[in-house]
Amino acid sequence: MRRAIAPLILFALTVGGARNPLQVEIDNRWARATRVILAPHQSLAPKDYAASVAVYLTDAADHKDGGTAYFEAGKRVIENRSEKPLEEVLIEFKPGAGRPPSPPIKLDPVKLDPKYHTVDFENNRVRVLRTVLEPHIKSPMHQHPAYVVVYLTELHTTMALSDGKLVDNVRRKGDVAWRDALMHSTENIGSRTAMEIQVELK
Repeated sequence: MRRAIAPLILFALTVGGARNPLQVEIDNRWARATRVILAPHQSLAPKDYAASVAVYLTDAADHKDGGTAYFEAGKRVIENRSEKPLEEVLIEFKPGAGRPPSPPIKLDPVKLDPKYHTVDFENNRVRVLRTVLEPHIKSPMHQHPAYVVVYLTELHTTMALSDGKLVDNVRRKGDVAWRDALMHSTENIGSRTAMEIQVELK
């Protein structure tokens, strides 16, 4: 399995006198994932965004921690209308990039393991999966096309790949990673329920 995670790029914009840190987590041929952190009632200037998925990591006025949303391409404002800091991961799909390489998906985790793999939403650009594994639960071997994963909880899992390799996966809430198309099974070896969002590109 190849996992390409772009080096972190930190920069700041000044909006209405408040500093707004933006952190680019992934930037490759197909997608750009940016962490957005806004102070209460802070907003970004209107901007043209590509079609994108937002994964929310805090509660706010119009969404819950762990929620997801899809936005068509166009100009919009990202704002925090709540009394608490906002954190989200915004995953933009690069126009004209095409679909990342992927074999046919024959082992769909939603069909094989529907208790622990559910679909938040799906359209012609993306399928957003929510994986929730209780402690010591192991998923069956399954496949994904290329995807961005956002971890909603601290977790410790192991991934058994189709070539027999075992990957130790220790994550913090809010971690983000890119994964090429792969076949694997996942086991939660930690003591807490593991939750993640998988944004599969089409």
